[in-house]
Amino acid sequence: MAYEESLKSISLNADSSLAVFTGVPSTPGSADPNYGKQYTFVKVTGAHQVGAVDGVDDPTVGVLQNKPQVEGQAATVGIFGVSNVIAGAAVVAGVNVQSDTSGRAITLAAGTAVGVALSAAAGAGELISVLLRRA
Repeated sequence: MAYEESLKSISLNADSSLAVFTGVPSTPGSADPNYGKQYTFVKVTGAHQVGAVDGVDDPTVGVLQNKPQVEGQAATVGIFGVSNVIAGAAVVAGVNVQSDTSGRAITLAAGTAVGVALSAAAGAGELISVLLRRA
């Protein structure tokens, strides 16, 4: 079971890669899945602006906590503490994690860990708890 606890966050502007209209579930025009880019890793893309991580070597700054609907809307970014994150593959609790090319958590292969998995995922798309920190 994924959970969040004692999460420090900052608020920056969402760029166009995070601005996903999700609307109300099951209504015309709403996205499916309805979570947009929520609980994925983000990177700085400009002054006071964050966007979706699109490469495993991108300098990740945190995890998107909300669902910005339009470009320029506030994006709440969890930067330190325990956050929910969508898994990009099977993840074992206790391993260091990094972002995949879609901003989801995967087991660290190379580079810098952005956190430690506190729960496990059997496969992609599952929500896990990650202790965000820098290695």
